Amino acid sequence: MTFLPPGIDGLTATILIALSFFTSALTAAFGIGGGVAMLGALAGTVPPAVIIAVHGVVQLGSNLGRAVIQKDHANWPLFWRFMIGAVIGVALGAALFTSLPDKVLLGVLGIFILIMVWVPKPKIPGLEKTGIVIGGGISSVLTMFVGATGPFIQAILMPLGLDRKQQIATHAVMMTAQHALKVVAFGFIGVALIVWLPLIAAMVVSGFVGTVMGTKLLEKMPERFFQIMLKVLLTLVALDLLRRVAGFSLPGF
Repeated sequence: MTFLPPGIDGLTATILIALSFFTSALTAAFGIGGGVAMLGALAGTVPPAVIIAVHGVVQLGSNLGRAVIQKDHANWPLFWRFMIGAVIGVALGAALFTSLPDKVLLGVLGIFILIMVWVPKPKIPGLEKTGIVIGGGISSVLTMFVGATGPFIQAILMPLGLDRKQQIATHAVMMTAQHALKVVAFGFIGVALIVWLPLIAAMVVSGFVGTVMGTKLLEKMPERFFQIMLKVLLTLVALDLLRRVAGFSLPGF
């Protein structure tokens, strides 16, 4: 299978494509969660230097589908204020990204996943005007390192009085734009993604199908059981990342 990037075998590629479907279905059903789950999956298979870039392209495709479908419900004034901060934040994050070693990136990823899974997301007041610019900037610096900032952005939107459709749609267009800026930034700083494009394309297609079918599929699984298992799996992934940073070896490996 010559379309696979170095270090990725056919079974791993198949698993990632399948996970793209299920994580996109999760995001379609609940608004957040799929990006963090996909980040955890990539962290165990993709080289640290390209994890966030590959994740960004996959999530760009996944969020674009949601954004197109929901665009009529989006709060566009909020979006444009968010974009002011996002452009500045991505530029700053790109400048910092090139100076950080792999172990730092892995450590940041591990800590971030644990925070997203276990720490209650704060409600941040007063962000409808200039504050949303600050939120866009902070989340966009973070996205260059941790990738899955969807929960952070949802926390910014929560206090603003949007109804469910407005919140999901505004979140979708913000995430789409942020991931697009990030992909461009990674291109400028020389992150090589050419060899990953065939696999990424397959994951994007699978993710779009998951976005369309997600709600019906997820309704068949008890929500409490699913949420518990998701927390357990993400926690194990995060702890393994931190183990690798610390240099500890598992018995027998």
